[in-house]
Amino acid sequence: MKLWGGRFKEDTDELMDLFNASIDIDSLLYKEDIEGSLAHVQMLEKIGIVNSEECDLIKTGLRDILLDIENGDIEFSISDEDIHMFIERLLIEKIGEVGKKLHTARSRNDQTAVDLRLYVKKEISKIKLLIHELMTSLYKRAKENTEVIMPGYTHLQRAQPIRLSFYLMAYFSMLKRDYIRFDNAYKLMDELPLGAGALAGTSYETDREFLRDILGFEEIMGNALDAVSDRDYVIETSSNIALGMMHLSRIAEEIVIFSSKEFDFFTLSDKYSTGSSIMPQKKNPDAAELIRGKTGSVYGNLLALLVMMKGLPLAYNKDMQEDKKQIFEAIDNFKISLSIMSKMIQTMIFNKTRMFEATQQGFLNATDLADYLVTLGIPFRKSHEIVGSLVAYAIANNLTLEEIALDKYQEFVTEIDQSVYDILAIENCVESKKSMGSTNMISTLEMLGNAYNWLEENR
Repeated sequence: MKLWGGRFKEDTDELMDLFNASIDIDSLLYKEDIEGSLAHVQMLEKIGIVNSEECDLIKTGLRDILLDIENGDIEFSISDEDIHMFIERLLIEKIGEVGKKLHTARSRNDQTAVDLRLYVKKEISKIKLLIHELMTSLYKRAKENTEVIMPGYTHLQRAQPIRLSFYLMAYFSMLKRDYIRFDNAYKLMDELPLGAGALAGTSYETDREFLRDILGFEEIMGNALDAVSDRDYVIETSSNIALGMMHLSRIAEEIVIFSSKEFDFFTLSDKYSTGSSIMPQKKNPDAAELIRGKTGSVYGNLLALLVMMKGLPLAYNKDMQEDKKQIFEAIDNFKISLSIMSKMIQTMIFNKTRMFEATQQGFLNATDLADYLVTLGIPFRKSHEIVGSLVAYAIANNLTLEEIALDKYQEFVTEIDQSVYDILAIENCVESKKSMGSTNMISTLEMLGNAYNWLEENR
């Protein structure tokens, strides 16, 4: 007989048992469920529901069950529906009638809510460490390559020359925002739902402050109805993961492109590449492609959570059982993607000569020429037009801007002199950027310094 079966005259159908059960998913919460139960029984002792001997017996039983699960000595049973009923049944079998007192003054609704919050809080802490690790990898590679120049792109067309360090630090900045978002989400979810009961509170004089202290929450959820029905923290975490995966996917996309022979800017380590079953020469960037692919799965997790919650009346509804599958999958995909990306960045080779050679074609110095004409008193819009005509002339004559003769330049603007060739040198184009946050050496070193300080402060 099921622990909740007192009012039922018939057993549930086997198919209904299978359909209703969630233990294949929420068994992942066994540690959190036992952690919450240990806190709850200590609170029950404090308010006189169980005596000290009963409390000790229940705690010993719960710890033995934890050890048995971790040693693989017991198997989860679908007949128990979920992890909460599974552990409660084992406890009653292990210590007898005293085990039936554990569920006093709580419901599976607030039990589930506290288990999942504890789990997501722990996972966010792990995610923050992994983001920090990837940011550190980007920082170290950027610091090693401050002299390396590469093409910067818009519309995947060569646009302006930039430092490789500057490029890598752009992704560092994205990940910093991800880190802060998870930090904020953690603070917002750091409220205790346990003690809310099924939806209306309990008729026992429970001590929720005591529970808050033991379980390590910053605040207590002030409305019992909200406490058991809230899944905002799951959706926000999933949303943050979706944003983070989008950033990883953008890096992955550029790794795929830049490691192709058409670009040949990056060479991936063999450790994070695969081969072809038919073409022996192939080296495929499968790690990057899988990150790109898993991003779509993570988006699906977020959408499933949003659709699940969008029409639910208060308070708990069985629909919410589906939350765990989505958030567990999203967390797992994000964590492994962060780890793989960090290792790819650490081990890839930057083909510095090839990147610099690529800046010599495509007129990446055209904007600098237009800015030079502005210094001669020509309005920018007019200088833009003149440089466009010069680029057209260079294309027609198979020249770079550096190869155009001075007298030809002077046909367009008589004030142009020999100094134009210094302006057009790619290294000078990079260094000429003066605005805060630009690609010049001083600004790039400042970014690196700020990054180092941030990484140290957020260890």
